[in-house]
Amino acid sequence: MSKNVRAKKHLGQHFLHDESIAKKIADTLTLDGYSNVLEIGPGMGVLTRHLLEKSITITALELDSESVAYLETHFNSPSLRVEEGDFLKYDLSHLMGNAPFAIIGNFPYNISSQIVFKMLEWREQIPELSGMFQKEVAQRICEKEGNKTYGILSVLVQAFYKAEYLFTVKPGVFNPPPKVDSGVLRLVRLADHSLPCDEKLFFKVVKTAFQQRRKTLRNSLKIFNLSEKLKEDTIFGQRPEQLSVKAFIELTQKIEQDAISANE
Repeated sequence: MSKNVRAKKHLGQHFLHDESIAKKIADTLTLDGYSNVLEIGPGMGVLTRHLLEKSITITALELDSESVAYLETHFNSPSLRVEEGDFLKYDLSHLMGNAPFAIIGNFPYNISSQIVFKMLEWREQIPELSGMFQKEVAQRICEKEGNKTYGILSVLVQAFYKAEYLFTVKPGVFNPPPKVDSGVLRLVRLADHSLPCDEKLFFKVVKTAFQQRRKTLRNSLKIFNLSEKLKEDTIFGQRPEQLSVKAFIELTQKIEQDAISANE
């Protein structure tokens, strides 16, 4: 195993070496309403190569210095800018300016959920995210209410984006091969992605509810000091996995109004 592959494995990422899969992932971008694309973890550029075939400007952000050197040596295009750094620590306004941009990548499994949470923070500037995750994470993000895998990521992402699970990728197309299947998804920001409730409260309600997902909301949301009248609402007899995104928004509205009434 080369030093570069060892470094990537340490970072939780695996080299994709199947060109047909790379092209298929590149083609998941809708290119609707943006011309700037941020590729996270390009590695040796198997996905970058296919992105360069499109009429877009690409910023490739790579943590591994050897991969950065390889990309700068083997890809010479005015449409490509290679930066060395950690996406989770990078100031995206410094990296991408104020223009809208999409995110794409073969995302490192160990930080893929954190990538999605950072996307949510920057959602006003990110109309789309497309890429490869560990299969179970991709499925969880796209899951609907009523299923055990439906959780925090499902609700928070689907409150602002349309989530589509596109296809499954087997381990054999990677070097080194992971021990699990991968899944490719696409998140397209909703035309109306503003919430009719307090957004910070919405995030807190969703996270608090799922932290004790086996309990009914009446028990898991005690920290909000709900009035006895509100606790009689039938919604509080349900568990979080039973609530749709719309229902979580309505729940937040009820808690918000309850707090206002208590202070009057």
